[in-house]
Amino acid sequence: MAQLGTSKPITLYDVTLGDGHPNICIPILGSNAAEVLANADTALSSKPDLVEWRLDHLTDLRQKNLDRILVQLRRIFEGIPLLVTFRSKAEGGQRTLDLAGYTNLLTRVIVSGLADLVDVELFSGAAPQLIETAHKNEVLVVCSNHDFQQTPNEEELLSRMERMCAMGCDIPKIAVMPQSNRDVLTLLSATARMHARHPGLPIITMSMGSMGAVSRISGALFGSAVTFGSSGSASAPGQIPAKQLREILALLDCN
Repeated sequence: MAQLGTSKPITLYDVTLGDGHPNICIPILGSNAAEVLANADTALSSKPDLVEWRLDHLTDLRQKNLDRILVQLRRIFEGIPLLVTFRSKAEGGQRTLDLAGYTNLLTRVIVSGLADLVDVELFSGAAPQLIETAHKNEVLVVCSNHDFQQTPNEEELLSRMERMCAMGCDIPKIAVMPQSNRDVLTLLSATARMHARHPGLPIITMSMGSMGAVSRISGALFGSAVTFGSSGSASAPGQIPAKQLREILALLDCN
């Protein structure tokens, strides 16, 4: 559980999250093994700092298929942190699982020993249990919340991130949809305040859509540890191609 003022950056392989350096994560999509692995090869060519495999795009979620793909992804991304996510439809994903199905799926990923991090949705109903299971298996947890309709007020954003920390997650993540440029400022201000409360804690925040794209570029200046860039199909609105994103970060001297 994150404690005020005592949180520290996390290092996985050669990647450190929470040290002020903006790391680029590339999502990997695909409905079957062939598509996932082809997209993985494309993502690798973009030199990601970490990658996210989105399970909600996969048609066959049986253990044999999961393990087969995970083993190959682990080989492709040797030395690169692998985050595994099932994004529910309510939070922008492709499909929905009931509580038991969601819990079982992520538990299977955790105990496989093939993922470095798992994404657990704050409002899934399974967060405390999955966080405990992940930590027992030495897997880190990104606790997330995505609002594709609006941007909650600043205090609510902070409250949600603090709730994630209270549950014991390693990395709180918030993604929201702006309805005005002021909403983008709200997200960035909440990020800065959370970073000030928990120096060194890796947090991930973003404002989505074209209006929020600036947050994907400048988030690190406010304390966000990871920005998501695409290497093909974007997994969320407003994602910038990873190659361009890296060039922009270099121009801004965020890299």
